[in-house]
Amino acid sequence: MKVRFAPSPTGFMHIGNTRTALFNWLLAKKMGGEFMLRIDDTDTLRSKKEYEDGIRDALEWLHLDWKGEARQSARVERYKEVTEKLKQQGRIYACYETPEELEFMRKRLLNKGLPPIYDRSALKLTQAQIEKYEAEGRKPHYRFKLAEGEIVWNDLVRGECRYSEKNLSDPVIIRADGSFLYHLPSVIDDSDFGITHIVRGEDHVTNTASQIQMFEAIGGKVPSFAHLPLLTGKEGKLSKRLGSTGVKELRDEGVEAMAICSFLAKLGTSDAIVPYYSLEELAQTLDFGKIGHSQPKFDEEELKKFNTHLVHNLPYEQIKARYGISEELWNAVKGNITIADDVLVWKHICEEKITPQIDSSAQELLIAAASLLPAEPWNEQTFNDWVAKIKEQTGKKGKELFHPLRMALTGAENGPELKVLLPLIGRNKVLSRLKGEEA
Repeated sequence: MKVRFAPSPTGFMHIGNTRTALFNWLLAKKMGGEFMLRIDDTDTLRSKKEYEDGIRDALEWLHLDWKGEARQSARVERYKEVTEKLKQQGRIYACYETPEELEFMRKRLLNKGLPPIYDRSALKLTQAQIEKYEAEGRKPHYRFKLAEGEIVWNDLVRGECRYSEKNLSDPVIIRADGSFLYHLPSVIDDSDFGITHIVRGEDHVTNTASQIQMFEAIGGKVPSFAHLPLLTGKEGKLSKRLGSTGVKELRDEGVEAMAICSFLAKLGTSDAIVPYYSLEELAQTLDFGKIGHSQPKFDEEELKKFNTHLVHNLPYEQIKARYGISEELWNAVKGNITIADDVLVWKHICEEKITPQIDSSAQELLIAAASLLPAEPWNEQTFNDWVAKIKEQTGKKGKELFHPLRMALTGAENGPELKVLLPLIGRNKVLSRLKGEEA
């Protein structure tokens, strides 16, 4: 089996198409198939290299690796070749209406309570009418002629889908300027590259009805389809931010790739949203039958909370190379950080010089603490034994005892338990900091 992710490089990678890429990748991984990347850059005016680079960067960061790729702008001759054959067969025909005329026709039908379906008036044009239009400088656009009858397929998410050709407009496949729209090039590519399964958003359902006939017209094998319900935001639609540069910004804000993948894979399904720490493990849980039909609500704040939960249980092996820290430090602080990068704050506190934060009223307590500081080696019990002696000598307890110690040793109001930090800081630094020295 073979799937594809086919983004248009007309914008950055957002949460919606990230979800589409993810489901395709997971399906390929679960079924032992291939995942390919296809750049749908037929819209030459809006396609930009920076967007394509951004899409690739996002896929690589998410570890959605691909095998093989294609670019539609490099395949235009192939599309023309197929188009000419379909013209000769009468499945593609020229139309001369202007955009204004088409809009007038659409509004007239809507005002009558009728669906805005193209009436194929172009097929009734005489040669004289065509010559007149061309003399006026009109350039034709081209439509694919749908065959009569019902179009039926069994969608992996939606179940049986059934469309009558009478309720569909013949889709425009070539613009008046000669450029191709999405529909036919996508079908030609999917057929040529042997795509067996197409997983995409439910906004493509009516396109699928038309494209099934296109597959049949070119002699291609019709793939299996899965149409995912579209994500919405809390307010009913995705925010402009998440609809444009969502993945890049989430990454910059410290959201882990596996948090995004785990969250998106289970959002809107009957499965619980829980952290997964490998895409391979996540792929084995994929089940299109568990995807609900209603549009799931994507909440950025919920994702960030979920990310923190994932970070608190992130295996050391997955962050060791990224931060160059010891397993002891990671296990000591991971439960007290919001994003993984926060570990660098505690790496600095434990291993580098800091300026102790000491209130003048705590001087006597800290002098006593320094005098009672035990010799190394230290373990997690060391702090409790030390504090018991300080309490006994000074009579201090509770916040009056622990807050000055924390501020002197870490310079921070809150954080991991001092009993786990103490051995990581080490006796020399602890002693200097209790004396108010930068250490």
